[in-house]
Amino acid sequence: MDIKDYLNNFQYCESLTQYKRRKSREVYIGNTPLGGDNPIRIQSMTIANTRDTEATINEVMQLADAGCDYVRITAPSKREAENLENIKNGVRAKGYQIPLVADIHYTPNAAEIAAEIVEKVRINPGNYADKKKFEVFEISDEQYKAELERIKERLVPLVKKCKEHGTAMRIGTNHGSLSDRIMNRYGDTPEGMVESAMEFLRICGEHNFHDIVLSMKASNPKVMVQAYRMLVAKMNEENMHYPLHLGVTEAGDGETARIKSAAGIGTLLEDGLG
Repeated sequence: MDIKDYLNNFQYCESLTQYKRRKSREVYIGNTPLGGDNPIRIQSMTIANTRDTEATINEVMQLADAGCDYVRITAPSKREAENLENIKNGVRAKGYQIPLVADIHYTPNAAEIAAEIVEKVRINPGNYADKKKFEVFEISDEQYKAELERIKERLVPLVKKCKEHGTAMRIGTNHGSLSDRIMNRYGDTPEGMVESAMEFLRICGEHNFHDIVLSMKASNPKVMVQAYRMLVAKMNEENMHYPLHLGVTEAGDGETARIKSAAGIGTLLEDGLG
């Protein structure tokens, strides 16, 4: 395919020369909506141990005072997820209404607990229902379909919890943690990142759950930009218009981190995405 055909078939924005912000579905995260005609929102993350209630509360307040619209808190196990209630109560008691986001890895039961407490839950489709073994194998269409049914069994309970409690969900693909199933069919590629998220997105749609935000993070800004653009093109094909959470993962700190984040996020904002 030459470059002209490529651009005609891979449309992620209305114009490559004129700025126009992509119109997305409005998703409420607590009382602070994202997407639609709302301004670009800012989110950051605590670094304290989530089991350290007071330290986490103080970091949440500091981030809110610095201008964040949302604060993400890691909850790698049930113990941390359960403590989110103490953190949320402490933050609210201090007079802060900032929405809290639980960052979940590997543990569906922790996600289901968090969905009853915080305003948004972030899951990684690469490790939410799959354990990475770095295995190389061939997978038939029938086997792939069976794997999707297994994923559905793990994801649907969380979808139901989110619907019941008015909790939003971020389906956050990470380039460094694609499942073996995705890796063996699509490789370590932006296409694999996109399909990893789309599988989860379609399951949510089957259950009429649409309070969803998506992200395609990679430590390489070029991979990250390509993945977001491909995601938007794919969603357009399937008449989906969910808002995007932009970020470069593992950017580091200092000048290098600022350059990587500016290159990745800035490029996509210029596209009208995010």
